[in-house]
Amino acid sequence: MEVVVLVSDTKWYLYMIECANGHLYTGVTIDIVRRFGEHESGGPKAAKYLRGKGPLKLVYQEEVGDRSSALKRELEIKSWSRKKKLALL
Repeated sequence: MEVVVLVSDTKWYLYMIECANGHLYTGVTIDIVRRFGEHESGGPKAAKYLRGKGPLKLVYQEEVGDRSSALKRELEIKSWSRKKKLALL
C-alpha cells in the first residue's frame, strides 16, 4: 500500500493593521492584498473588530511559512504589549 503525503507550498503571512484610532489589529492570511481589501470594504468577510474603524493602514507584514506557524506567531504577537508591537514596526 502506498502512502501519499500532501505538502502545501502555500505561504502564510502575518500582518498588522493600524486603525484610525491607533489600535493595532493582527491577523494571518495567504493573500495580504485580498485580505486587507476585505477589511477595508467592511463587508461580511471583514473582521468585525475593524468595521467602522477606518481608514485602515497596513503597517506590518511577515512571511511565516505554514498555517500552523502563522497561527502560533499570531498568538505570540497578540500577547505582546502595545509598546513591544510598535517596536516591531
